[in-house]
Amino acid sequence: MENEKRTQYTEEGFEKLVTELEALKARRPEIKAAIAEARAFGDLSENSEYDEAKNEQAKVESRIAELEYLINHAEIIKEEQYKSGVVNIGTVVKVYDVAEDEEIEYSIVGPNEANPLMGKISDQSPIGRALIGNKKGAEVTVEAPAGEMKFKILDVQRAK
Repeated sequence: MENEKRTQYTEEGFEKLVTELEALKARRPEIKAAIAEARAFGDLSENSEYDEAKNEQAKVESRIAELEYLINHAEIIKEEQYKSGVVNIGTVVKVYDVAEDEEIEYSIVGPNEANPLMGKISDQSPIGRALIGNKKGAEVTVEAPAGEMKFKILDVQRAK
């Protein structure tokens, strides 16, 4: 397992995975009961309730397996691992976008926590990769699919 890639998470992001896994595991008896109930309707070849329950079971079991894999291959970034003022997972960075003449705030998170619409960008995204390791005052150029972007880092804070 040493050669397997580990994905970094904030403590909050890791807790969300664990919570989702627990909720899905708690649904197993409910799904099993739905399958048993649908099976009681008789002929399984034309039983849409049975097919629906089996499909739901397959989706839930697939997600459980995925979450277990993610949890088992997670690296949680702890508070003491942060260097003050340096962009890393778990920091909020305020940048000035030179081309757009605007300030933008990004939360840097692990890839499975990313949600660009909420300002949460992955450390593995083009912008995230370019910002990681830099400090306030640094000027960063990003080669993004949309073209070259230039940012000036205005502030770096620990995420709350």
